[in-house]
Amino acid sequence: MLTKKQLQLLEFINTRMQKDGVPPSFDEMKEALDLRSKSGIHRLITALEERGFIRRLAHRARAIEIVKLPESLGGAPSAPVSQGGFTPRVIDGDRPSSPPPSNAFDVEVATAINLPIMGKIAAGVPIEAVSDGAVNVAVPGSMLSGQGNHYALEVKGESMVEAGINHGDIVVIRETSQAKDGDIVVAMVEGYETTLKRYKRMGDRIALEAANPAFETRILPADRVEVQGRLVGLIRSY
Repeated sequence: MLTKKQLQLLEFINTRMQKDGVPPSFDEMKEALDLRSKSGIHRLITALEERGFIRRLAHRARAIEIVKLPESLGGAPSAPVSQGGFTPRVIDGDRPSSPPPSNAFDVEVATAINLPIMGKIAAGVPIEAVSDGAVNVAVPGSMLSGQGNHYALEVKGESMVEAGINHGDIVVIRETSQAKDGDIVVAMVEGYETTLKRYKRMGDRIALEAANPAFETRILPADRVEVQGRLVGLIRSY
C-alpha cells in the first residue's frame, strides 16, 4: 500500500535506472516530485525501503537497488498471504448481522470488529503514517458509523491532548475525503506527511489546528492538504 508520492518516486527511480543504469540524485528526485526540501525525499526513500521495494547499499553514493515493483508499475502479483501474515486493508464498519445475544456482555463481544492498525499518526510534527497493518485491534461495533471503511492508527505526540487524545492512544478513523469545520481529521500534507489535527476551512487555505497551546496552528494552501479520514472513536490502554 503506497501513497501517491511514494509510487511517483518509485516510478521515477525505476525509469531513470532503466534509462541510465544509475539512480537519480536526491536533488533530481526533489525536482521531479516538486517537493520543497530533500527531507521529504529522505522520508519517501525510507518508507519505500521499509516496505521492501528498494534497498540502499552502504558506503556507495546514490546506491539504490530496486527489489520489487507493485503491479501498477509492472511488478508480479503478490503471493497469497499465509495465516501468519496480513494483507493491508480496511474493514467495513457495518455491524454484524448475528442474532442479539442474551446479555449485555455478549452483545459487546458479538459486535466487536477487528480493524488493522495501519501505523502511527502524528499528533505533533507531521510524520509519515506507515501502512503495515501488522496488528489488529478489536473495536466495538457501536463505535463505527454504518457507512464507509474504517481503520486504526496509533497516536504519536501530544498536540491533541486538550481534545482528550494522548500519546499512545489508538484512534479509529472512518475513511473519507470530506471534512467540516471542527472535525478532527487525518490530513496528508504535501503528499507525504500525515498528521491528526482539527480541520478548519479558510477560503482557499486550510488550518490544521492543534489542541495544545504549545503547538502552533498550521495554515496551508488547500491544494497541499488532503483529508484521508475523520476521527470516529478512540481506544486507550491503562
